[in-house]
Amino acid sequence: MSEPITNCTSEELAERYAPLGMTPRLARRLQSSALRRGLWPTEDTTLSARWLERVRQELHIPELTQVSRRVSPSDGFTKYLFASGDGARFEAVLIPLLNRPDDPKAIVCVSTQVGCAMGCTFCATGRMGFTRNLAPWEIVAQVVQIRRDAPVPVRGVVFMGMGEPLLNYEAVIRAARIFSEPSGLAIAAKAVTLSTVGIVPGIRRLTREGHAFRLVVSLTSADPSRRRAVMPVENAYPSGELRAALAEYHAATGRRVTLAWTLIAGFNTREEDARQLAAWVGDLPVQLDLIDVNDTTGAFAPPGDAERNAFRDALRAHLAAPVIRRYSGGKDIHAACGMLATLPEESAPV
Repeated sequence: MSEPITNCTSEELAERYAPLGMTPRLARRLQSSALRRGLWPTEDTTLSARWLERVRQELHIPELTQVSRRVSPSDGFTKYLFASGDGARFEAVLIPLLNRPDDPKAIVCVSTQVGCAMGCTFCATGRMGFTRNLAPWEIVAQVVQIRRDAPVPVRGVVFMGMGEPLLNYEAVIRAARIFSEPSGLAIAAKAVTLSTVGIVPGIRRLTREGHAFRLVVSLTSADPSRRRAVMPVENAYPSGELRAALAEYHAATGRRVTLAWTLIAGFNTREEDARQLAAWVGDLPVQLDLIDVNDTTGAFAPPGDAERNAFRDALRAHLAAPVIRRYSGGKDIHAACGMLATLPEESAPV
């Protein structure tokens, strides 16, 4: 059975298929054509038709089935539901960057697993349970196919969709490398963001391997007992161990660590929460991203303006770090952070 060409970086293609006469230059040409046009470069007269046929016996250009596509009338976020060959379904989101009307562009939020094993109680994907990891080509295809459909250029990728990226490490890093290769999608490595709930071995591996991709860690509470109540990962990788891993990451890379804080009314917006966070951060250079919880069950609600503003005042008083409120769009089509769940009733005709 032939292999998806988008399961490999160009370097891997050249090495693996060297017996076919695959050179690094040829690998880059094939990869570029497959990713950017979805075609083999048959019009290139410098490539032997016989050689291309041999390659096509070993490799194929895969496609996902687009089951549905929903566009938010309020902010233009677009949610795609894809299906793979085995019937597995997962979602991705095209996110327009609304803060630059004179320079329209977008990023794609991709899934890395079907479902998720992390069980965060405020996340719809976490309530699905885990089915399987996605292959590199299934991650890459989300961006390739959305990019083809997008009305504006795609300039970034965030691994913040369904699944925990660092529990599918090999596939995620390979996909991220393909996104950033000049012969791939040529997306700058610093515009590729890996998000994790705090998988310490994965963070330490990222540190050792020295990848240039951005790292975002979902913290949500610096109180271990409170964090454990909504994020069971605290049982496996306690926040103290997570803090140590992030210190190692900063020491090795020199990069400021981005912490994501899901705002939940009456739960993690007290002044005490700000104090605990400041104590946990210590001298670690961080940026704090505040994101309102999105929970269709009604068990968790975002804070109102007064509660949110009071928490931001407390953060200014106690935390010596940038604090940014992130917009989580596409709520009306269940495309916002924490809402991806491939629910049948959410599907709409393509």
